[in-house]
Amino acid sequence: MKKLQILGTGCPKCQKLMENTEAAAKELGLQYELVKVKDIPEIMKFGVMMTPALAVDGIVKSVGKVLSPDEIKKLIQ
Repeated sequence: MKKLQILGTGCPKCQKLMENTEAAAKELGLQYELVKVKDIPEIMKFGVMMTPALAVDGIVKSVGKVLSPDEIKKLIQ
């Protein structure tokens, strides 16, 4: 099971990245857990200074961008 984490405080871009990540995972038929990380000290533990960010299984894959579902699929396969 993949752990997909959206790092961000809840801004519209963070919300859109979460929606796109969920769509990508569903299109791929993955078993996944989608987690929203809003706590700033927790986000900083990932070394992320700009949100939104996407982490897959604890590894940051994207920072500061709202990726499309197709872009996300490439990162989570």
